[in-house]
Amino acid sequence: MRQKQDEGKARSGDYEEVALLTRVAAEEMDAFEALYRMYHPRLERFVRGMTKQPGLAEEIIDDTMMVVWRKAYTFNHTAKVSTWIFAIAYRQSLKSLRGIDSTVEFDQDEHGGSTATGPEDELQTLELRRHLDDALQTLSAEQRAVIELTYYFGYGCREIAEIVDCPVDTVKTRMFYARRKLKNVLASHREAI
Repeated sequence: MRQKQDEGKARSGDYEEVALLTRVAAEEMDAFEALYRMYHPRLERFVRGMTKQPGLAEEIIDDTMMVVWRKAYTFNHTAKVSTWIFAIAYRQSLKSLRGIDSTVEFDQDEHGGSTATGPEDELQTLELRRHLDDALQTLSAEQRAVIELTYYFGYGCREIAEIVDCPVDTVKTRMFYARRKLKNVLASHREAI
């Protein structure tokens, strides 16, 4: 019963997003603003996670939403609106990453405050986050995107394949190699301690 209610809510949200995008295609600015507000937090998390370039995030989100504004009329209803928008964000992120290769520092504000109870627990939590962030940096942008879309946004392989415009088997392969690399990097860090 609970599952049917959740599915009903999801479908209702899909219809609402399709209706908003249809209004955006008709160049209704208030619909675009509502869509922008709805997607900004999710896109920010995705873009920051994928690019590891906090300074680029807003620019990429703005570029993504400009494409949505200009191309809303091309949405063909074969995918969910969120899949279509995340696919645009993915391509915009890759486009922005071309030629960029720099070290990214751990940003405590970006990763939220700690729920640890004492100073030692807090330090341990920060260390773990730093090591995980360092491990994610060893992945290619394509592998990071698959990890982000799976673990932070809950997309399945088929939806990720639509977003990143590749076969489902390629998504699975990227996930396999990303997990293996993360496991090795984190294991070698643990051994170093």
